[in-house]
Amino acid sequence: MVEKIQNIRNSYNHLLFDLTVGVVTALFFSAFLYLEHFDITIKALNTIFGIFALALFLYIPKRAVLVAGFFIGLLWFYWIGYSFKYNGVGYLEPFITFAFAIIYMLFFGILAFTNNVAIRALLLFGLTFFEPVDFNWLQLEILFVDSYIGIFKYQFAAVLIALSLVEYTKKPYTFAPLLLLIFAFNFNTPIQKDAPLKIKLVATDIKQEKKWQIETLQPTLQMIFKEIENAISQGYDVVVLPESVFPFYMNLATNVMNRLVTYSYNIAIVAGSLLKEDELHYNVTYMFEGGEYQVAKKMILVPFGEYIPLPEFAKEFINDIFFAGASDFKTASTPTDFVIKGVKFRNAICYEATCKEIYEGDVDFVIATSNNAWFYPSIEPTLQKLLMRFYARKNDATIYHSANWHGTGLVK
Repeated sequence: MVEKIQNIRNSYNHLLFDLTVGVVTALFFSAFLYLEHFDITIKALNTIFGIFALALFLYIPKRAVLVAGFFIGLLWFYWIGYSFKYNGVGYLEPFITFAFAIIYMLFFGILAFTNNVAIRALLLFGLTFFEPVDFNWLQLEILFVDSYIGIFKYQFAAVLIALSLVEYTKKPYTFAPLLLLIFAFNFNTPIQKDAPLKIKLVATDIKQEKKWQIETLQPTLQMIFKEIENAISQGYDVVVLPESVFPFYMNLATNVMNRLVTYSYNIAIVAGSLLKEDELHYNVTYMFEGGEYQVAKKMILVPFGEYIPLPEFAKEFINDIFFAGASDFKTASTPTDFVIKGVKFRNAICYEATCKEIYEGDVDFVIATSNNAWFYPSIEPTLQKLLMRFYARKNDATIYHSANWHGTGLVK
């Protein structure tokens, strides 16, 4: 197969061929994500596109691998730099976009060290254990989250074995190894229960540039209180509001706290806010029920958003110069569970809901809150939803997700 591709390549301009094949590989690799963004879920297409993407990575020329990685970085993460303008460094946006394209060019670039298909398959499988710059939003197995192929590593390995054996099987049985794909098929439906409570998930749409302005505060509070009152009148057991829906240090806002405590005699309230303790800052979720409240501190921070994944000397410089000291949130050491009306929920704040650590232990239900307005307009909420679906199905969990901008809904 490698020889056939090389023969085709020799019939064209090598640079143009490598560029074209690399872009096509990136498009196949990203197709499921963009189809989902436009509310198109076709399992057969996602299966075919995912298999083709992996097959191309195994067989295409070395330079095409680098091109594919570069464009995957662009197609998946062009939006990361959007949030920088809210820290006063919006001029960095194109540089951040380019940086992530280079990062994923290097990430997949390890495959370009060899043309040996079997070694590439091993390397590609090895990449499923690696997270560049401590950022885990490119999980290779997610290609098949809405397909006929399963999302576990052994199923991903089965796909790679089937595709790579084609190179070593002689005619007329060249494509016979593809029958091994049957071992990668998903025959088991995950057991994902619904919580035995009536839960209202509130979707808000507050623009990030207005969220922290003083003139926006009163309308925001009125909206929140109205949502809670409506949920009470509609007979809900729980109302969930997005991450940092209260854009201030809640523990310093006594009047708001008292009002939520009063509401909590009629309904459990889960809402995002901030916490200040001993001059330390935390991104937190508050849960009010029965006149009492509990605080869950975020455990896993967003790289380059809430912390800098670099050595200490570089961390302090970048934080002070480029983030005005904003990337200095502190964390909890363990996940937090809320027990609401006798039902246990694992708390997850935005990025946490896409991290395996949140699903460790006995986790049937997750309450996730997000503020996706940082990345308006983009595919970020779609990728987040697919990643949450990936982890929910791997762990037989059901996620109740409330978000500002897009993403609110039940994920399973």
